[in-house]
Amino acid sequence: MRAYLSDSLSKSVTRNFIMAVILFNAVILGLETSSSVMARMGGLIVALDMLCLAIFILELAAKMYVQRARFFRDGWNVFDFVIIGISLTPAGAGLSVLRALRILRLLRVVSVVPSLRRVVEAFIMALPGMASVFLLTGIIFYIGAVIATRLYGPAFPEWFGTLGASLYTLFQVMTLESWSMGIVRPVMEAHPMAWLFFIPFILSTAFAVMNLVVGLIVNSMQDAHHEEENAATDSYRDDITARLDRIEALLERKAEGGNGS
Repeated sequence: MRAYLSDSLSKSVTRNFIMAVILFNAVILGLETSSSVMARMGGLIVALDMLCLAIFILELAAKMYVQRARFFRDGWNVFDFVIIGISLTPAGAGLSVLRALRILRLLRVVSVVPSLRRVVEAFIMALPGMASVFLLTGIIFYIGAVIATRLYGPAFPEWFGTLGASLYTLFQVMTLESWSMGIVRPVMEAHPMAWLFFIPFILSTAFAVMNLVVGLIVNSMQDAHHEEENAATDSYRDDITARLDRIEALLERKAEGGNGS
């Protein structure tokens, strides 16, 4: 029991230390973008960046030594391996710009914080349903773009002169960014009945379809939360069962030793 608690505490301390280094390295990489800061403390910042990179390499090497073949079965391990490989790219190889991708290690926070992990899992689980919604949105956009190009293209070629321009304009309308005063009202000055097209389009895209996407993500978050709770409950039950089995085995050995004497 004491060894189990000691191992759990050691893993927790190590994980917190690595996360602190990741956050610190993120700040360092942000400071590197400031020319004034680099002019004053460039040497120190580069040294600290190299120190963080050395810690990341040691962490990766230790995990590969302990986990061996299991290392590449974990997606986050593969992610770290790729990012560190990019970080080690020589500056003269023409790919030094890729070293900035070390900031992506900050995404490892997602694997540690349960609430963020649930959001990512929910988003991934919602992708199949979202694909259907986006397909429906694309059909609505295509129909709307063809109609808008035919009706309003001659009078407003900049907004609706081509199918691509109409798609972009309708996307702006869907986001509700300057849709009324910037687009719809000028169009209505030449086509007073244009509201019969734009209002149903906004209702069907900005409100109905996008709310479907939000609903899918919320439902997936709830499912992911329930799965995580069930997994935690199963893990706790398995741990208790294993401990009870060990206690029963010890009691049986003790009883057999007493009978033998």
